[in-house]
Amino acid sequence: MHVSGCTSMLSIKDIVPAAQNNITTQFILLDKGRVATEGQSKTCLALVADETAAVHFQFWGKRGSIEKVGEFTMTYVETPNISEMRWVPDPNNSKKYVHEAVVSPYSRIFPPML
Repeated sequence: MHVSGCTSMLSIKDIVPAAQNNITTQFILLDKGRVATEGQSKTCLALVADETAAVHFQFWGKRGSIEKVGEFTMTYVETPNISEMRWVPDPNNSKKYVHEAVVSPYSRIFPPML
């Protein structure tokens, strides 16, 4: 899948918390939670990954677009999961965040299948 929001393609490992949440990335869907209704909107949390990292991804939000590209296979890793990292404000730039610690090496919402 391809998520579009800005011009340059980001690897998942390069995604950081920010007020600006428009990104362009490509990933494979590994696991999907149940669809929930919030007001008029439907949402769904999923585990997605590329060859650099994994992350929890919120589908069916208000903004952005998603398109299927290619086939159903892609090289990926499940660790590190950047959603399972603790992020803190950068002491040198209060508008940015830096990685402080790993909370869990794998998704605690979508545990790996053994």
